[in-house]
Amino acid sequence: MQLGTVIGHATATVKHPSLVGWRMLLVQPLNNRREPEADPVVAVDKLGSGPGSVVILNSDSKGARELIGDDKSPVRWFVIGIVDE
Repeated sequence: MQLGTVIGHATATVKHPSLVGWRMLLVQPLNNRREPEADPVVAVDKLGSGPGSVVILNSDSKGARELIGDDKSPVRWFVIGIVDE
């Protein structure tokens, strides 16, 4: 699991069929001091987080494919919670 800040969303006119209907967010991973670390990632979200939200990410690609419902989906990151501050 990884904390991250939502910095935007991704829009794609052509994408894998398994991602149709899913919100894709750009999320900046954070370290334990809540400072940016590493490059932003694209994560799917069904919880409704928005720009500026601190979220909990999971990088378990098997879990992500189960969430999406497609064993062939290329998704890796997904939002599993929104931090209430």
